[in-house]
Amino acid sequence: MISVVEAQAKLLALASPLPAQEIPVNEAAGRYLASAVSAKRTQPSANLSAMDGYAVRSTEWPGPWEVVGESAAGRPFAGHLAHGQAIRIFTGAYVPDGADCILIQEDGQRSGDIVKADSVLPIQAGRFVRHAGEDFRIGDGVLTAGTLLRAGQIALAVAAGHGSVPVGRRPRIRLMASGDELVVPGVQCGPGHIPSSNSVMLQAMLRDLPCEVSDHGIVPDNLQALEKGLRGMSHDADIIVTTGGVSVGDHDLIRPALHNVGATINFWKVAMRPGKPFMAGTLGNAIVLGLPGNPASAFVTGLLFLLPLVRHMAGCSEPLPQIQEATTATDLPAVGERASFARAYVENGIITAFAQQDSGLIHPLAACNALLMQEADCPSRPAGTRVKYVSVP
Repeated sequence: MISVVEAQAKLLALASPLPAQEIPVNEAAGRYLASAVSAKRTQPSANLSAMDGYAVRSTEWPGPWEVVGESAAGRPFAGHLAHGQAIRIFTGAYVPDGADCILIQEDGQRSGDIVKADSVLPIQAGRFVRHAGEDFRIGDGVLTAGTLLRAGQIALAVAAGHGSVPVGRRPRIRLMASGDELVVPGVQCGPGHIPSSNSVMLQAMLRDLPCEVSDHGIVPDNLQALEKGLRGMSHDADIIVTTGGVSVGDHDLIRPALHNVGATINFWKVAMRPGKPFMAGTLGNAIVLGLPGNPASAFVTGLLFLLPLVRHMAGCSEPLPQIQEATTATDLPAVGERASFARAYVENGIITAFAQQDSGLIHPLAACNALLMQEADCPSRPAGTRVKYVSVP
């Protein structure tokens, strides 16, 4: 067995980020930048007013000034402000040459074309002015490669002069569940059968990531059927994901099926609970992940391995889950040779591991929002101890 950290490193080393593609900014939400983005323009491009009021000279405060024109957003005043003059100005408008501050309209008194400040206290130059280049200047790097593009990042790219951005291609993911006991969701189960929930669960976990997912259904525990299913998925997949059939039982046939179709197994068995039978390798140009069949095991290995692999191939610069800390509300037993990832609930910095941790139970999976992490050979720890966890999306 290898450790979780070693398994994650080996897995990410199997794949490189997918080729970049240039897409319009209005299609870029949720994608990762394939290369850095630099500003094509300066923002603001000139000194702009931050408020409605009057553009004046600070050295002439408190006035009076003669109002000789107007500057509005998109319609700047074209002349130069002379001594004793003011320009009526609106938020976002160019501050005219000769002015260096704004008398906001609620602090001034105007009679006809004459305006003056209510207060005689001096005002500093630059007051209520957004200075040219205050946000960024042409040539500045504004976004780094690997950045997840959300609303703010897209707004920044557009403001920097871009109508399109380079992003990593979406990985193509093919899912296959194996097991004679599985039936399609919603179909009544006969004796010895259970609904096939893993593929649907994994699709839900992948929903917010930039990827294309297709479900290739249920394949029975039959070597020839598994080989046919694997061959059918491999021709256009970036990632092949199987669930079930990766342990050591007589009906666990994923490994021999992969061997027969020419796959290379990079590693099998990870020192973790749940999820020990996890397997990774390659088949043609695709990465193959063999997830355990128990729902909790499939979920944990999906969170720790599948999702990081998808983010990595899509171009994310930090694909691994962020490890956080909280205080345990309960005593924690000692951990053996396998690291533990207990389903838990965290709130206000306090984390509570559920009493029931059997990997076949789904109710704790639905109730958890975190996986409480304990390293292999970790001693028992009392309530009140700081522990590590990974958030469950």
